[in-house]
Amino acid sequence: MKLKNTSILRVAIPVILNQLFDYSIPDSYAIKNIKLGVRILVTFRGQEKVGILVETVLTSNLKTEKLKPILNVLDLEPLFKTKDRQLLHWLCRYYHYPIGYIFCNTLPTLLKKGETAVLKKEAYYTLTTIGENINLVSLSHAPKQQFFLQKLQTSKSISESELKSVDKGWTQVKIALLKKNWLTQEEHYFSPTQNSNALKEAELSLNPAQQQAVTSLKNALGKFSVFLLEGITGSGKTEVYMQLIAKVLQKNQQILLLLPEITLTPQLENRFRQRFNAPIVIYHSKLTDNQRLQSWLAIQQGEASILLGTRSALFTPFKNLGLIILDEEHDDSFKQQDRLRFSARDVAIMRAKISHIPILLGSATPSLESLANVEKKRFQRLSLPQRAGNACPPKIAVLDIRNKRMHQGLSAVLLQQIEDTLSQKQQVLIFLNRRGFAPRLMCHGCGWVACCAHCDANLVIHQQPPQLRCHHCQHQYLLITQCPACQKNDLNALGLGTERVEQFLNQRYPDKTIIRLDAESTQKKGALEHYLAQINQGDADIILGTQMLAKGHHFPNVTLAVLLDIDSRLYSLDFRAPEKLAQLITQVAGRSGRGLQQGKVLIQTRQPQHPLLITLINQGYSAFAQQALTERKMALLPPYSYQALFRVEVFKEQLAEDFFEQFMPIIEQHNQHSILVLGPVDAPMRKREKRYRFQLLFQSDNRAHLQIFLSQLLPHINRLKPAKKIQWSLDVDPIDLY
Repeated sequence: MKLKNTSILRVAIPVILNQLFDYSIPDSYAIKNIKLGVRILVTFRGQEKVGILVETVLTSNLKTEKLKPILNVLDLEPLFKTKDRQLLHWLCRYYHYPIGYIFCNTLPTLLKKGETAVLKKEAYYTLTTIGENINLVSLSHAPKQQFFLQKLQTSKSISESELKSVDKGWTQVKIALLKKNWLTQEEHYFSPTQNSNALKEAELSLNPAQQQAVTSLKNALGKFSVFLLEGITGSGKTEVYMQLIAKVLQKNQQILLLLPEITLTPQLENRFRQRFNAPIVIYHSKLTDNQRLQSWLAIQQGEASILLGTRSALFTPFKNLGLIILDEEHDDSFKQQDRLRFSARDVAIMRAKISHIPILLGSATPSLESLANVEKKRFQRLSLPQRAGNACPPKIAVLDIRNKRMHQGLSAVLLQQIEDTLSQKQQVLIFLNRRGFAPRLMCHGCGWVACCAHCDANLVIHQQPPQLRCHHCQHQYLLITQCPACQKNDLNALGLGTERVEQFLNQRYPDKTIIRLDAESTQKKGALEHYLAQINQGDADIILGTQMLAKGHHFPNVTLAVLLDIDSRLYSLDFRAPEKLAQLITQVAGRSGRGLQQGKVLIQTRQPQHPLLITLINQGYSAFAQQALTERKMALLPPYSYQALFRVEVFKEQLAEDFFEQFMPIIEQHNQHSILVLGPVDAPMRKREKRYRFQLLFQSDNRAHLQIFLSQLLPHINRLKPAKKIQWSLDVDPIDLY
């Protein structure tokens, strides 16, 4: 869009106010072709800020002479095109989050700071037709030209860095060959020999269910539709993904594949690089700022074809997006729990709708929300009921540990099963979703428990390094030996953590290699990749870890999977706890028996007759899910109702009381659609990071009515005097009410 200097620029700026801000174009400004979606440098309340140009108008609510001129236009071409801006506007409306934060915080860090949006490309050299037909014998008088020409004739394209590594004197040869028109030079981010129409290795043969899924998905390319691919663990969902991706690459389109965890990225990246002769980039928080910027720009400019990433990759602009895949769609990691509290699954579906492309949601344990959407005919369900190849589903058994002697959380029967598996040179996977050494330090003399001074939470004992740590505010304390209440030296570590189980296993099996995978053990760069390679090469006997083990990993030599200490999840106050536990058990079980040997799964419990376990083991996840949906429907809980959680955090409790005293009448005034209002009440964890926490839950059986209510209600908050002294947030479609 060509603008005149009389145009008014409406800019999204990263500030808490949910509005755009008007600026003028200075008369002296040289660039007249300012396009929507570029970054604009402006002054805001005395500070320079980087914003995004969202709209242009001819009039403003402010007088023209009061409009500040922009300082600079940072981009010649838009970073966000029309469809990208449509998605971000929808995000603002649905999640009721400031538009400036949404536009600016979806940029890589370096672009938010005003760095130049330049993709670092490299010179690649290819022989012309003349160069390809040169008789090398005729160049005997120019041995260097002869040498490099021969090298270039054996390769379609070679980079500057590759040629310099052969001979630093390459530059002079290059000049001579270019002058003779024997050589062409082009700038690329990836080698131009990567051909999106070619595969590096052949596709695997598909079983009938896989073939039916691939055919249905291929027929849907080029239009919006949502597919739920429900495949039991090991059923070959990834092969379905890859064959569909190959079809999209043939159309010269790009693919976005979202994963719930960074830990899954290396394994899938390796498989994709082995299969596809196409440019692939990665985007997640463990990369450096510059790595994220280069991946972002490579996709935005069309230099890369496939983007693998976690939920933050969802907002990367694509030049020609043709397909979105969300693997492990049920996973809670797809919901951001701070700042912009969005669901990557729901936003990805909206992005597919805006882009008129299909989206594929894959899972062995689909979320109840997705299954309900299948019932309502909004999603199309594809099923993979059998494991791929000759692999058989694992056998699942419950170990009743009531009145049994335990060895650091492991029963004698379980230890015998572990030893039998190890004796056959097979691997054992032990799941315990609690990191650290023990979750509680208690005095045997007086009952004192070590608690965090900043949170209503017990301190977790860690031994690597020795300390007490709060897993909520991350505050660290010295690991004491004397009770501060009664002064006795009788402090005991209660409960199990991965460090404690690891210590016991090392003592019991000193000749075995034990790998612990949790947040602490994989902190160092490259540690996770190293451990995964060690496991897959067979250089590990026992794999012990937290939830990162439950998702998507393929360990073909694991034949025994064990779940420790699941009982606390059977009686949670969270109505979603049964669903999460059923998914967890099914996912962990799916790590066993993925090779030639049938797997076994053992669940230690003191509740062997619990209905959830009986249904899950005897009838499978689908039967459990249908029961759970029926219960949710009777109770009018999501997905048969819609919720929004309003949270308040204060340093002094009285501030919250003052706020709610003024806020509740406004809620009553605007509640025209019988929205259920529960609260205000204390949050289950009342104090966290020195702040007292309170919450209100809004619920309706009509999503549109809830959205109208929120839109009318929220603008009143900042007009309330007590609101200036509190921190508040809104979580639309919350998955955690605690």
